Amino acid sequence: MDVYQRLRDLGLELAPVAPPSGAFVPGRPFGEKLVYFSGMGPEQRDGAFLYLGKVGRDVDVDYGMAAARSVGMTMLAQMHACLGDLNRVRHIVKVLGFVNATPDFAQQPTVMNGFSNLMIEVFGEEIGVHARSAIGAGSLPGNIPVEVEMLVELV
Repeated sequence: MDVYQRLRDLGLELAPVAPPSGAFVPGRPFGEKLVYFSGMGPEQRDGAFLYLGKVGRDVDVDYGMAAARSVGMTMLAQMHACLGDLNRVRHIVKVLGFVNATPDFAQQPTVMNGFSNLMIEVFGEEIGVHARSAIGAGSLPGNIPVEVEMLVELV
């Protein structure tokens, strides 16, 4: 399966990537076949995040899931920029999701399904199903609702 054809079939388009906002790299290879991707936020337009807010106070679970899916689009664009070809991904190994949420919010895994489901839609189950952790965060940079980091294995 060609990942780019799958993106077209899903009606999805990769946006240009924003430069890192600090002293870090978006993706760092280690070992022969692994790449670790730094925490990413939702898509941006004209330098502004498309999704903002604290889940459980400012926004609801469905909004959080949409924000997590948007983070997935950011991640795909960054993966393309770093790897040159999304078809090089053999497995999405591990995903760590941070949900900007109120202390009593307990649906972080549901919010993160927005990201995980997108990875499975784009890469298929063989490549896209991954190990995952989803934790609540008291705040995230720029008041984004979700941030995700990821480890992938290459072919």
